[in-house]
Amino acid sequence: MTIHAGGDLTLDIDGAVATLTLNRPQARNAMNSAMWRTIPDIVKSVSDDASLRLLLVRGAGGHFASGADIAEFPTVFADREAALNYGRLVSAATGALANLGKPVIAVMEGYCIGAGLAVALACDLRIAAEDARLGAPPAKLGLLYSLIDTRRLISAIGLSAAKAMLFTGALYPATEALRLGLVDETHAPKTLEAAVAAKAQAICAASPWSIQHAKAMAALIEHGAVEETDQTRAWYADAAVGADFKEGLAAFHARRKPVFQ
Repeated sequence: MTIHAGGDLTLDIDGAVATLTLNRPQARNAMNSAMWRTIPDIVKSVSDDASLRLLLVRGAGGHFASGADIAEFPTVFADREAALNYGRLVSAATGALANLGKPVIAVMEGYCIGAGLAVALACDLRIAAEDARLGAPPAKLGLLYSLIDTRRLISAIGLSAAKAMLFTGALYPATEALRLGLVDETHAPKTLEAAVAAKAQAICAASPWSIQHAKAMAALIEHGAVEETDQTRAWYADAAVGADFKEGLAAFHARRKPVFQ
C-alpha cells in the first residue's frame, strides 16, 4: 500500500515494514531539494505509526542514488548563505533517518554516490547488490562532505579508508565496500530481495523495545559515551520489568516464538 506519493519519493507499507523509495529513475535518483525537504516528514510518519517496525530505503530503476542533483547547483551553491541553507536541509534529512527510533536499512543497487552515500550512511544497516558501486566524490567537484557525513563515513570504515575515499573520489565495487565495512552484506542481484526480506523478518520478530533502546545505546557510544549514565542504567532496569521481557521469557519456557506488541 502506497501511503505517500510525493512524486520523487514514495512510502509503501507492507505489514510492519515501510519502504521509502527515491523515485527519480530518469535521473538515477539524484537527490533534489524537494526530496531532502520531504524526507523528515515521511520519517516522522513512520516514527508515529506504532505498527511499523522497520524502514527500508531504496532507489527506483536499478540505482540507489547517483548523488545530488547537479542541475540545482547554480542555485543551492549560489553563495555562502545558499550553501549553508542547503547543508541544513541535507543534514535535517539524514538526521531524521539516523535518529528514527526504529531500524533503517539501505537497500543498494547500481550507483550509491555522494549524496546517495550520505543517505545510506545515515541508515543503520546497508545491504547491497554485488553490482552496486559506492563512492564519495565531492573532491572531484571541489566540494566537501559535511562534518556529520564525514563522521558517519569514518565510523563505518575507519579514518584512513575514509580519507582514501574522500581524497580520490573513487568508486568502490560492492565487494570492496563489504571488505571495508561500508556495506554489511552483498548478494547477487537475483537474490537481493530475498535476503532483504529475511533480514526484515528477523528484525520484525525481535523485541521493538529492545531494538529501540539498543539503537539509542549505540548512538550514545558513537558520540563518545564510555560509562553508564543514570539514563542507561534506567533503560537496563526498565527492561527487567518490561512487557517484552515477560513475553520473551514466557515464550522461551513454552518453547514457542515470542509475539511482541
